Amino acid sequence: MAKFYTEIPEALKDFIQKQHIFFVGTAAASGTVNVSPKGMDTFRILDKNRVLWLNLTGSGNETAAHLLQNNRITIMFCAFEGKPLILRLYGNANVYHQQDSEWQNYINLFPKIAGSRQLIEINIDKIQTSCGYAVPFLGYVGEREQLQNWANKQGEDRLKKYREEKNSLSIDGFDTGLPS
Repeated sequence: MAKFYTEIPEALKDFIQKQHIFFVGTAAASGTVNVSPKGMDTFRILDKNRVLWLNLTGSGNETAAHLLQNNRITIMFCAFEGKPLILRLYGNANVYHQQDSEWQNYINLFPKIAGSRQLIEINIDKIQTSCGYAVPFLGYVGEREQLQNWANKQGEDRLKKYREEKNSLSIDGFDTGLPS
């Protein structure tokens, strides 16, 4: 049975902080709907209605492009261990880049991660839990090191060039808002 909340209760805060993976869903008015898995130490709870996610350089930048057109976002967590649970955070997001004052205010909440691309602050207006009875048990083994190894090897100049070539437009041709 689904339950709705207007703010993150302490028990759900604890659940979020123990998760190793979350999923981000966004969509522009037209084009492709995007759902992306995210991991590493890139999610923070700021208060009962705000969370922050450190978005890393990757093969695409769909979330940022969608948020420029339509700032609605959903974050989903699933319990793969222990008691079954699905948790969704619904809200509106703001995207911050390195030149933004918000970046400077928030970036130190995260460990230094090569390839850090954007900070996405989400103002939550609705929280939903559901049973998760059909979600399988999966055991956490560890973090994959490929993204960090790749980003470290690139260095800042090559990462900037990569983002210009691969992350400036979404797969539907929408601008992602990355600074030049």
